[in-house]
Amino acid sequence: MSAVFDHVEFDHHERIVFAHDHQTGLRAIIGIHSTFLGPAAGGVRMANYTNMDDALTDVLRLSRGMSYKNALAGLPLGGGKAVLVGNPKTDKTPQLMRGLGRAIEGLSGRYLAAEDVGMTLADMEQIALETNHVFGRDPKAGFGGEPSPMTALGVLLSIKTCVRRFMGRDDLGGVRIAVQGAGAVGADLARQLGQEGADVLIADVDPARAQAAAAAAGGQVISVEDVLFADVDVLAPCALGAILNDTTIPALRTKIVCGAANNQLAEPRHGLALAERGILYGPDYVVNAGGIINVAYEVSGNYDAARVIEHIHRVPKTLEQIFEEAAEEGLTPDVVADRMAQHLIGRS
Repeated sequence: MSAVFDHVEFDHHERIVFAHDHQTGLRAIIGIHSTFLGPAAGGVRMANYTNMDDALTDVLRLSRGMSYKNALAGLPLGGGKAVLVGNPKTDKTPQLMRGLGRAIEGLSGRYLAAEDVGMTLADMEQIALETNHVFGRDPKAGFGGEPSPMTALGVLLSIKTCVRRFMGRDDLGGVRIAVQGAGAVGADLARQLGQEGADVLIADVDPARAQAAAAAAGGQVISVEDVLFADVDVLAPCALGAILNDTTIPALRTKIVCGAANNQLAEPRHGLALAERGILYGPDYVVNAGGIINVAYEVSGNYDAARVIEHIHRVPKTLEQIFEEAAEEGLTPDVVADRMAQHLIGRS
């Protein structure tokens, strides 16, 4: 247990739960970072982690990010996350999902689960057979369904905010944007960017998925090796975290980084490294809040897509405030965003 408390990513988390079930093969970690503003809400991520140390690092970082995200989105929710260890393509079973549901139910509502990477709407319904503390569920039952389009909308609005601030433009016509990742969020973002007239480049480890997203966006496919270093106006990371690091930042050829991926900065100091290169960074947990905003309206028991969209349109105002304070105080946007979030959750 001391290894958890001494972990570099441990940030006074309220609770870390290791859940195991021999019959279903369940191996999961649920991280509750803060319940200061309300029950800890955040997605379930299923990934084939190399080892449990990697899974622990991920859940600690992601749950803290959810506390910050929910706070700056103005939601009455704390921050939590669950990571499920396994290959989502080969290891997933209904029994496994129900085992996770029982683990979530054991937390008595302290953690509210939703869909994240490696999970589907159908998985959420299986989890819901064991607990009511799960969202991102079927719209036919009065829930919000797949949250990815709402996440993509928030990223689109944030990109437009960054372009306006850095390039002095109110439109995206001809703006060159590289999207890393053609999953549910990345593909929908690319489609929306194409509708706005942007020149879209898109990459994904699945070539067919990249091609489909490019076709929908009226854009073109670029290799996964080249996407981070493309000569573009905007880089929109929508896949893995920690992609902004000592190796990649010196080689970037973009004016703006603004995307949906969580924990894009490998370390806090990389926010300054971006600024020193003159690159404007939209803090990821501000930019990608659309999905959890969608979930929050499910939690309220009065889901209304129009109200969700209205709330997501507030994200650019928060982003502008962060940029203004950063400029006035000579700080980087990530530092200002962290400070604002910490104040809101009582940790300043």
